[in-house]
Amino acid sequence: MSSSTTPAALARFNTSDDGTARSVLHEVCASRAWGSKVLAQRPYATTDALFAASDAAMAELTAQDLAEAMAGHPPIGRPKPGDPTSNREQSGMAGASDELKAEMLELNLAYQEKFGHVFLICASGRTGEQMRDALRNRIDNSPEQEREIVRVELGKINRIRLTRIAETAEGDAA
Repeated sequence: MSSSTTPAALARFNTSDDGTARSVLHEVCASRAWGSKVLAQRPYATTDALFAASDAAMAELTAQDLAEAMAGHPPIGRPKPGDPTSNREQSGMAGASDELKAEMLELNLAYQEKFGHVFLICASGRTGEQMRDALRNRIDNSPEQEREIVRVELGKINRIRLTRIAETAEGDAA
């Protein structure tokens, strides 16, 4: 979304106090470094400007910052109980067969053992089979390759979540 006027929800984010804005950003991405960088560039005239700041902050994250960001994400197939964002983002697994869910659990555990963190993918719009296939393909990556793939996937997730902040009024169903 690019326009000459700031969306009302984005304007509210821009003018909220730092503590509130930091809390909102933490819901987008658990990396404190990312949140601080995005917070420091307020106000944002457009959603595109917010995306650009997010992308730039994501590109600068260290391996430790990425680990902190990943810690905020539940494993695929096991969304956080009672978390509508987690459930919405992983809806492709909702109708998965017990066999697929069991396979995802097994693959997730193998991935976690190899890389030391959850398998992270932008799950929005993906089927359970697509996520399984991506996990199968990525498990053979080197830790360095996987860290950069995770950086890209986190960036996609952040954009989806930032869109909700920038375009959805508080209290609306997000």
